[in-house]
Amino acid sequence: MTLRKGEKMTISIQEHMAIDVCPGPIKPIKQISDYFPRFPRGLPAGVGRSSTLRSAVSQPSVSPAEAPREEDEDVDQLFGAYGTTPSEQPAKCQAPEEVVDPEGYESDDCTTLGTLDFSLLYDQENNALHCTINKAKGLKPMDHNGLADPYVKLHLLPGASKANKLRTKTLRNTLNPTWNETLTYYGITDEDMIRKTLRISVCDEDKFRHNEFIGETRIPLKKLKPNQTKNFSICLEKQLPIDKTEDKSLEERGRILISLKYSSQKQGLLVGIIRCAHLAAMDANGYSDPYVKTYLKPDEDKKSKHKTAVKKKTLNPEFNEEFCYEIKHGDLAKKTLEVTVWDYDIGKSNDFIGGVVLGINAKGERLKHWFDCLKNKDKKIERWHTLTNELPGAVLSD
Repeated sequence: MTLRKGEKMTISIQEHMAIDVCPGPIKPIKQISDYFPRFPRGLPAGVGRSSTLRSAVSQPSVSPAEAPREEDEDVDQLFGAYGTTPSEQPAKCQAPEEVVDPEGYESDDCTTLGTLDFSLLYDQENNALHCTINKAKGLKPMDHNGLADPYVKLHLLPGASKANKLRTKTLRNTLNPTWNETLTYYGITDEDMIRKTLRISVCDEDKFRHNEFIGETRIPLKKLKPNQTKNFSICLEKQLPIDKTEDKSLEERGRILISLKYSSQKQGLLVGIIRCAHLAAMDANGYSDPYVKTYLKPDEDKKSKHKTAVKKKTLNPEFNEEFCYEIKHGDLAKKTLEVTVWDYDIGKSNDFIGGVVLGINAKGERLKHWFDCLKNKDKKIERWHTLTNELPGAVLSD
């Protein structure tokens, strides 16, 4: 700026502040990204800031085809420790595209949730499904210490959850638990093996809050062959929705294992109440207090009633009780065996859970069981039967 003689130098307030605050020529301020190159998850510990800055700023850009082999390996090593590949880096092989989970976890469930090793065996003769939970590897950390307290629970779908829930013990502070525990479902029929699915869930147990879900897998039972053990090593998946409509339409009251034998020595019919499975829950706590009653009808004297002990808070009770009805073998063809299962309640009427009727007028497995008993004296015959919520002509009050 040139001044004429006699003129005073005037300075604007903006120029005054600039002179006081920023003496000398004013240069453009660099962005912070010029000083800190952007890495996917922070600067690796083994790389110095100065060397990185020089390589990021001073080196000329090179096309992927011209990049030396050593630099490719360095970049792979640099980013490989963080599980991420920069978008600018050319892929060496065609890999499946990964979708980022909104919660911040990768979509590769094997990496984030872990794997589970187990085996399944369908014992067709004894109507049992044996589930052996072996071990899990690389489970997702759920606690503040970077570990978890995992356990495994099983459900048969469709069906009431508590009625057919089994679970392993809990192992503390581990992401690689080994259970080697066998859980068994009883009363499994060939029909179940066709239409049911086994849901296996891994969860983290918490003492002071709700247990947390880690991952699950589902196995259609039709994949199993009778009496052949099948081993699985499967990546856990995120929780899948359950079809509530399907559950309700196929809801059952439970099953009961009954043994029949006509004893020539005792001149009577021996009825064994062995166990029940997957009973309907009748109490507010999600369980029942079941017991079983039996009648041999027609019962004009009303003396044929027998009753088992009550089993508290269970949907899979084991009774192992036997009752004897003194009757001639020739008269059995005219009789009907009525078996009912009840939930015991204090201070109010007991709740009817379900029942089954065996006799000459029955159908299917119920008729076959009765017929086999009449045909084979002194031979105990055990069969599972599905409970129904209505029995024709039965007394549904206790």
